[in-house]
Amino acid sequence: MSTPRTVLVVGGGAAGNAVTILLRRAGVAVDLIEAKDDWNATAGSGITLQGNALRVLRGLGVWERVRACGHGFDAVGITAPDGTVLHVAEGLRTGGDDLPATVGMRRPQLQRVLIDAVRASGARVRLGTRATSLDQDAQGVSVTFTDGTANRYDLVIGADGLGSTTRAAIGITARPEPTGMAIWRVAAPRPAGVTRSDLTYGGPAYIAGYSPTSATTLYAFVVEAARDRVSIPPESYADEMRRLARGYGGFWPEITAHITDPARVNYTWFDRMLVQGAWHRGRVVLAGDAAHCCPPTLAQGAALSLEDAWVLARMLTSAPSWDDALLRAYYERRIARVKPVVEASVRIGQWQLDGARDADVPGLMGRTMTMLREPP
Repeated sequence: MSTPRTVLVVGGGAAGNAVTILLRRAGVAVDLIEAKDDWNATAGSGITLQGNALRVLRGLGVWERVRACGHGFDAVGITAPDGTVLHVAEGLRTGGDDLPATVGMRRPQLQRVLIDAVRASGARVRLGTRATSLDQDAQGVSVTFTDGTANRYDLVIGADGLGSTTRAAIGITARPEPTGMAIWRVAAPRPAGVTRSDLTYGGPAYIAGYSPTSATTLYAFVVEAARDRVSIPPESYADEMRRLARGYGGFWPEITAHITDPARVNYTWFDRMLVQGAWHRGRVVLAGDAAHCCPPTLAQGAALSLEDAWVLARMLTSAPSWDDALLRAYYERRIARVKPVVEASVRIGQWQLDGARDADVPGLMGRTMTMLREPP
């Protein structure tokens, strides 16, 4: 019997968890390390998962739990700042006709679903652990860890997010760059009439929106021009978001009444990054936000990360050898799909920053989402 292949996955977010589950299913020995002791199990307010993300989650075997935890819907409303509904667009089912166009859910619940699946897969998980060195040759990678231990792997997958230390360690110099926008997010009780995402363009901010995340909850967000984060003390977060949200009507007054705890409000800049040329160096390869990130104007961040994991795992488990040609083919397959999404997401935000009056936002969204209906 041949020795099982061994993989180290760095990072326990969407991409890292998903690729771990898939590789373990194929019999690959996987160690997963995550820098945070809590495995990001409580961070975040809400997340919008488009159909192409749901397609991967179904492939991971967790779709039924996701459906039970979240709220599926097939339309997006466009409203005026006063709450008047201007248009309701049917969402494109990018995951196929048998999946909703969108599921909203609380981000910690999605993380818990994936954590449980990783645990059940039999992967060895080490929390509060980082890799301190990656020394590789043609046969594998020798890794040392922050606790002083070391191990050797056939492949290392860097899925450690925007600030990826794996990316830096292998000499890829790309870094996230701010786009000029920032977002306030909060989880709140869901008004009875909210059954879909509603978006408002204009008013006190560039965008104000909300998405249901369960039968009783939603997450709301307001997008504005990026401000110096140092100038906004965390204890003022609720006041700042509430000030912007008060300029909107419809369901917003009911939502705004619950924006009271600054610890539950998140403020984040929009970033962009796309590693081009290759996502690997030797036997270390990137996936998810470590390789690309974009503003959430198309709600595709998690979806693209999950797709990376799906494609990489399928290519690794079907290839007789893990060589440069295979990892190059992974990059070429993904860049053709990821690049248009990153560019479209950034362009939509830039149109708003520029105040472009002739911008074809619906057309660009439609073309991009139609492309994503094809399997990755």
